[in-house]
Amino acid sequence: MNTARPTLAARQQQLVRALMAHPGSDEAVVSAAALLALGVAHPQSERGLQAYRANGHALAERTLQAAYPVVGQLVGEATLHAMARALWHAHPPTRGDLAHWGQALPAWIAQNPALAALPYLADVARAEWALHEAASAPDQPTDLASITRLVTEDPSLLALRLAPGTQLLGSRYPVASILGAHLDGMPTLAEAGERLRAGAGETVLVWRQGFQPRQAATSPGTVAMLGSTLAGGSVLDALDAASAPAPGPVFDLGTWLQSAIAAGWVIGVHPLPHLQPAVSP
Repeated sequence: MNTARPTLAARQQQLVRALMAHPGSDEAVVSAAALLALGVAHPQSERGLQAYRANGHALAERTLQAAYPVVGQLVGEATLHAMARALWHAHPPTRGDLAHWGQALPAWIAQNPALAALPYLADVARAEWALHEAASAPDQPTDLASITRLVTEDPSLLALRLAPGTQLLGSRYPVASILGAHLDGMPTLAEAGERLRAGAGETVLVWRQGFQPRQAATSPGTVAMLGSTLAGGSVLDALDAASAPAPGPVFDLGTWLQSAIAAGWVIGVHPLPHLQPAVSP
């Protein structure tokens, strides 16, 4: 008969499993039995577990509310809180800083049949998480004087420096319009609804201007320029992508660059020292 006392680590691991198990689930029943077998569980400790779970749920609700305010407006506070509790158990935090928890929500929404009536909700959540990440992205110094290098140096050896947290997210739905309507009233909710009913897809640009995360719908030329840059392309690569044959006016780099700098998307130019100009075979 093995009478060895369970190690502190084993007791702690089982306690964490019990805390994170969804109440009423098979896992919760098994975890409670395991705690009892370890000599950890008794009526007082069960009350303690319930208190810890309630505290965890409250933290999850506040964390998701802060990171996903538009999702919260779309589904309502009660539903968002229920989603937070479910996500807390399905994808428990792995880091002490809860600002990094909640990234799994968009995929969780996409796989949840109860939310199928809101097919755009997962994409809205993806864009909101990108905004959340942009808010805490590492600072990068602005060096607009470096833009003059485009005049004096080979653009195939240079790349645009983008604002912190820059991301592009394509969607079949007017996600930028939905976010804008709920966050700052531009466009109006009615206009965003019209675009949604019309099936208008949008590519959302997320970036940080100063310390403020921002988002906007983007034109094909901007998608091409920034997409190529985010993929590691040079200024010449990005310009080639933006100039590819497509309906609409010819892409004008100078005009676009002025707009990109004014909007805060581009904060400078930097060299790609190991990149050589493409050589035709």
